[in-house]
Amino acid sequence: MVKGITRRVIVVRSPDPQYFEQAIFLLREGTAEDGVSAQQVLQQAGEVARRYLKRSAPAARRFAWLRRRECWLGFLAGMGVMAAVCLTVWSVL
Repeated sequence: MVKGITRRVIVVRSPDPQYFEQAIFLLREGTAEDGVSAQQVLQQAGEVARRYLKRSAPAARRFAWLRRRECWLGFLAGMGVMAAVCLTVWSVL
């Protein structure tokens, strides 16, 4: 047991507790005296948690762009152009 040390903490509960129940942030000394509001501290904690999850996301989330419709429409349009070019070249030969 450590005596004489007090730390201020923020506990952020997860809205979807599939993996994490809560995140605990330790406030720096003097944060309360700097004129920072509680809302600003909570926003900063939420942003840190979001950045961490985004950076350490599984591979399925990293390739989420492949599920977008525009990606596949562009792919199909490119295939159509290539097919037209190939047919044109073959008809000339």
